[in-house]
Amino acid sequence: MPATKIVVNIPGEAPYDVRIGAAVLEGLGPSLKKLPAVAAAPRLLVITDTNVGPLYLDAAKASLKAAGFAVSDITVPAGEEAKSLAVAGEVWNAMAALGLTRDCAVVALGGGVVGDLAGFVASTYMRGIPFVQVPTTLLAMVDSSVGGKTGVNLEAGKNLVGTFKQPAHVAACTAVLATLDEREWACGCAEIAKAAVIDSDEFFFWMTDHAPALAERDTVTVTEAIARSVVFKANVVAEDKTESRGVRECLNYGHTLGHAVEALAGYGTFSHGAAVAEGMRFAARLGAAIVGTSEELIAAQDELLDALGLPALAWSAPAGEMLAAMKRDKKTRAGEVRFVLPRDIGDWELVSVPDEVLLEQLRAWEASKDGAAS
Repeated sequence: MPATKIVVNIPGEAPYDVRIGAAVLEGLGPSLKKLPAVAAAPRLLVITDTNVGPLYLDAAKASLKAAGFAVSDITVPAGEEAKSLAVAGEVWNAMAALGLTRDCAVVALGGGVVGDLAGFVASTYMRGIPFVQVPTTLLAMVDSSVGGKTGVNLEAGKNLVGTFKQPAHVAACTAVLATLDEREWACGCAEIAKAAVIDSDEFFFWMTDHAPALAERDTVTVTEAIARSVVFKANVVAEDKTESRGVRECLNYGHTLGHAVEALAGYGTFSHGAAVAEGMRFAARLGAAIVGTSEELIAAQDELLDALGLPALAWSAPAGEMLAAMKRDKKTRAGEVRFVLPRDIGDWELVSVPDEVLLEQLRAWEASKDGAAS
């Protein structure tokens, strides 16, 4: 089965390809040799982590070396702790020690954490060198590898230091998804469902028809789901490259309550995908109270999430604590929490929700858990 190719066109940026297929990692070197920004690089630096490196670093390096590239690699700790200024500093120093110059390039081999970190160090080293995304999780393939957001965390919060830098190329190898556990798979499925609700009837109904096949990891279905999600994300980013026009806010659907769930339950208690799915359920019900979201949409979204293995959480927290956690979100404006609310499939609105309205809905959400442990 040949690779699927999607061309991402962002105003003011060089177009780049997203290649999706089972042999994309094997063909990484030849693909990069066709890129003007990378082809003549005197050295490539592959950045990976302690989970992905043992699985796929050798294959990536073999393909790059066979294409004639000189290759070095750096392995960072797996997990969110790698997204720090301390680790970025270690990578910058290693890049300098290797003698990397402005005509070299970085290859990010890993999930979202590696992609965010590698993009950040590439965008800042010598004021910017090219980088390539080789995402190894479903979530990274459908979301973080496309769009140009890079960053690291501070003690005060996630992604508080970062840049916008588009990759020179994205290589999404579906074969590597075979090693993804169910928790990580669900994370990607939640982001695909989010895209389908926000994008269009056509995408949403395709998802409802193909949810069982996606949950079972059918190769053709997975490839198509990734491609549809990439096209959706690319179109949104093309309209709002640096998140300055409000269009890109739609990508936060489900994330406002989702981030609060992650924070209050304790990071790692629930997967990011499970938290986002819960946030989507809540946002649709909040939408019914504010923008007229229909009961039919709520039910259809619930059914889709259930089919993808993302059931409603048997967990809650007091409404006041949830509100306080949401107010710490960087998307809050003038003290009010903002939600992406679906008026209909493919039709959304960004709404600042008054505290009293939000508290009422949070209390209803809390009560709906029927005494679930908090």
